[in-house]
Amino acid sequence: MNDNNNRNRKRMAWIAAVVAVLALVPAVAGSFTVSLLNDIGIGALVALGLVLLTGVGGATSFGQAAFVGIAAYATAWLTTTQGMSPWIGLLFALLLTGLSALAIGMLTLRLGGHFLPLSTIAWGLSIAMLFGNVDALGRHTGLSNIPALRIAGWSLADPRAMYYLIWVVVGLACLFSHNLLQSRPGRAIRGLRGGATLLASVGADAYRVRLTLFVTAALFAGLAGWLYAHMNRFVSPSPFDVRASIEYLLMAVAGGLGQLAGALVGAALVLVLKNGLQDVLPMLTQRAGQLEAVAFATLFILLLHFARGGLMGLLRRWTRRRAGAPGASRYQAPTVDPLPHRQLPQRGTQVLSVKGAVKRFGGLVAVNDVSFEVNAGEIVGLIGPNGAGKSTMFNLLTCTLPMSAGQVRFLEHDIAGMPQRQVARLGLARTFQHVKLRPHMSLLDNVALGAHSRTRSGILKAGLRLDRTEEKQILQEAQRQLDRIGLGDRAHELAGSLPLGTQRILEIARALAADPVLLVLDEPAAGLRRKEKMALGDLLRKLREEGVTILIVEHDMDFVMKLVDRLVVMNFGSKLVEGVPSAVRADERVQAAYLGSVV
Repeated sequence: MNDNNNRNRKRMAWIAAVVAVLALVPAVAGSFTVSLLNDIGIGALVALGLVLLTGVGGATSFGQAAFVGIAAYATAWLTTTQGMSPWIGLLFALLLTGLSALAIGMLTLRLGGHFLPLSTIAWGLSIAMLFGNVDALGRHTGLSNIPALRIAGWSLADPRAMYYLIWVVVGLACLFSHNLLQSRPGRAIRGLRGGATLLASVGADAYRVRLTLFVTAALFAGLAGWLYAHMNRFVSPSPFDVRASIEYLLMAVAGGLGQLAGALVGAALVLVLKNGLQDVLPMLTQRAGQLEAVAFATLFILLLHFARGGLMGLLRRWTRRRAGAPGASRYQAPTVDPLPHRQLPQRGTQVLSVKGAVKRFGGLVAVNDVSFEVNAGEIVGLIGPNGAGKSTMFNLLTCTLPMSAGQVRFLEHDIAGMPQRQVARLGLARTFQHVKLRPHMSLLDNVALGAHSRTRSGILKAGLRLDRTEEKQILQEAQRQLDRIGLGDRAHELAGSLPLGTQRILEIARALAADPVLLVLDEPAAGLRRKEKMALGDLLRKLREEGVTILIVEHDMDFVMKLVDRLVVMNFGSKLVEGVPSAVRADERVQAAYLGSVV
């Protein structure tokens, strides 16, 4: 814990030094430097949104300049033609930008693969063209005579006065983003790269998380647009086209898409280089504009080859090599009231009922009229040879796949056709055959993600740190589950550093953080050594004693036979036999299905 405290103190010292330097710049720098830093601050705001959206959330956007333009034109129109205050213009600009982002996001964010970035190029082009073809917006001439900002009668027309407002806004946006990523919605955002199935398994809606993040990034761009309009006091369409969007994206990539500070570093690098090239290239050639584009393209290619994590990524790797690996430690915080626990059903009552389940893939019947039940307080094994249909049955139970026919009831709810996230919220938690953890998140954060459906804080509350009590409850619960599986002293290690077998155990802890009624495990013993399997068996038996019901799909027959109360055997998509382990082991049909393997 002392190592973590030391690192936090060093980080705060660096931040304080940067703030002090920025505060002193206007007193010692010339007007050109101050104006350049103002541009860097505005660019950093847009790049910060891209770090969240693209670097963390995995959604590439080539249209952020359009949102800058929407806000800039909104406040310019309101203050010049309607004579209203720029501060009312701020509200109008953010409202219009947010609504535009919401509409565009709802239309485009369901697109996958390369279609999403292509769609951002399309609306980035169309919005910039719209600015140049509307008479009320001055067409290609733009809008001028935008009033300067005033605070308590003090004019911010001078770049030095505007400087402090811009960098205060940048600092607050960075603080908001940092708070957000260390919170319940922030863990869901960081989980987006793990796929929609991962987030649905903890009760989160990936589309809604991505849409909220998209709007948040657009609002950062909207803030930048408002500052841009009242700093320059003139707007025209050209600064808001797709080329500007590519420049903003280059800022985020150059600084480091995985680091919030990368937005500041990248904006400084790109704008300083751009200004340098604009000074030098005209002295060398008459085609300075074309060569500037070539220079930036070269920079982008070099970054992709040698520093995909950007400058902050290089710095982080260098400091890690010098400091060594972070020490493992527990999460320590003042004890708070635990998260509420759901009432588990009385032992022996029916928890899950499957009747006539059928799943067809075209002409292939993967699951054919399978029926069985799972009662509270027991461990049931679902086994069968390769190709028996176990994984498909597993996905039907968790609503990852829709059923072709049949019925699945969980806690008296007919869940067939229900979204997976709603089933998870009812109390059905699962693990995955192919481990789904976020490797660059700590063990503590990976497990805390499992408690997503038990809490309610959203982005605004998290960014303003109004979720402190709930956040302490979540982390306390995550630490309790890590202690439960024997990884409590490694809470701050990265999940990607664990061996595969231990990652499977960590997935169980994440599922337990959801406070499940039914725990559905997909081959949890795969990759575990003998002692680890024994420890896993002891853990599952302890959970059964505590009232947790478990359904397990497993290939290790020796492990399953010693653990479960009942077995359901599948073969060629149909249920072969059901019963206690000893009866199943002796069944000739089971022995024939496994072709003489140990059963």
